[in-house]
Amino acid sequence: MKFGVVIFPTDKSIQPVQLAQEVEARGLESLWFPEHSHIPTSRETPWGGRKGAPPLPECYWRSHDQLIALAACAGATTTLRLGTGITLVAQRDPLWLAKEVASLDMISGGRFELGIGYGWCVEEMRNHGLEYSKRRAILREKILAMKALWTKDEASYAGEYVNIEKSWAWPKPVQRPHPPITLGGAIGPRTADHIAEFCDGWMPISGRYSIDEGLAMIGEACRRRGRDPQEIRLGMFYLGAVDQKELDAARGRGAVRAILPLPSEGADQVLPLLDQYAKLSG
Repeated sequence: MKFGVVIFPTDKSIQPVQLAQEVEARGLESLWFPEHSHIPTSRETPWGGRKGAPPLPECYWRSHDQLIALAACAGATTTLRLGTGITLVAQRDPLWLAKEVASLDMISGGRFELGIGYGWCVEEMRNHGLEYSKRRAILREKILAMKALWTKDEASYAGEYVNIEKSWAWPKPVQRPHPPITLGGAIGPRTADHIAEFCDGWMPISGRYSIDEGLAMIGEACRRRGRDPQEIRLGMFYLGAVDQKELDAARGRGAVRAILPLPSEGADQVLPLLDQYAKLSG
């Protein structure tokens, strides 16, 4: 099992390039950045869409654009894998996102990982012109359209929410057929089917869901679609303190990656934690 870290990089925190170099120097495998375009001040949706959640930290509205930040990191590192944890696909234009992902994969020499999610903030989506209830269907069509753009010289897509006439679109990703696509978040029958249909992995948040039940759902969905469930990689996201027992449990379930949290703080707080994580990773 490999180890990575996730952080909201903000105007107040350690900056992306320095962080990426420090992560790589410690032998950790990957660096992941989340995203939110903005957070409306009148937001009523609770953090993560969960009733009783604590107040939303300010890093959610102070974060850098994840893809620009990762591009800067790509130019400052050589082996570190660079991921989005996660990209709010429904809120992004699929033509631009396909080009950005392919460009980042080329610039990094094939080190990009695309983590995706449906999103939870109703007000944020509304400002993007999206209906919350349609976000899953919209994400699906945008991912399928992007896959066509990445894999075909002349690509098109016709759906309910996405329509692209036959087009040329370059660059193509270095990783073929495309960078790994991993869906993050809660699991249910529809999400499991999406993972089986167009993803390469699942990234649940540790402690929030039954991982065994989720893996069983994904396995059933894969078999319905004639896909080998072993093709789906499990990666675990951690939001709080992590102990060896949790990591051993993740290994036992076949997890290929553990992504450990960093605070959106300065180097004085982040670097000592990186040192601890480097020891955990062995």
